[in-house]
Amino acid sequence: MSTKLSVNINKIATIRNARGGNTPNVVQAAIDCERFGADGITIHPRPDERHITTKDTYDLHKVVTTEFNIEGYPDERFLKIIEELRPAQATLVPDPPNVLTSNAGWDTKTRLNELKSIISRIKKLGVRTSIFIETDLELIKYAKETGTDHIEFYTGPYAEEYTSDREKAIAPYVKAAELAHTSGLGINAGHDLSLENLRYFKQNIPHLAEVSIGHALISDALYLGLENTIQRYKLLLQE
Repeated sequence: MSTKLSVNINKIATIRNARGGNTPNVVQAAIDCERFGADGITIHPRPDERHITTKDTYDLHKVVTTEFNIEGYPDERFLKIIEELRPAQATLVPDPPNVLTSNAGWDTKTRLNELKSIISRIKKLGVRTSIFIETDLELIKYAKETGTDHIEFYTGPYAEEYTSDREKAIAPYVKAAELAHTSGLGINAGHDLSLENLRYFKQNIPHLAEVSIGHALISDALYLGLENTIQRYKLLLQE
């Protein structure tokens, strides 16, 4: 199965915002990522606009020609953006506005009714939904009940354990992915996937539809160049 690479360009905006102005240019970066082979562009427009701004979101919508994936906490601000722009995919993450990064998945059991309502609202717009989740099998079962199209595995724990015991690191993802696939859920993944650990993850998750990679990819691009980096990640997903 071919796995798509969605490049998260939040870090491009972080660098720009550190100095002000429009360098590096976020819109041009997205255009270049697509030109270099990215299958999609991912952004996370947080309320504090510490990287991607609301203006960036609307500007990017005008130029992205591949799959546009907007992720975020599904408050009314986020849902308004989804309603107005109708991207290819809305990825729901459970982190409130004050956290540094998305580092946990949804408790789909406790928040089932809330997620059902939100996902139903988004799907009526013709937008594919994905929810950020961990490998707990019970929560995977409840994820199916939310009505979501895809799940996105939080792969932080996999990345942390990969260098010490990669078989142990991948094992819970294999089981969770098997359950998700048989339940009819599409499988995405993201968080700390890198040139070091991506190949092994892809090899062991055969139904992996998409990975969203930002921090590692943009960091690698500082040394390798953006075009070369994207091609390297794409190659790992094709092996």
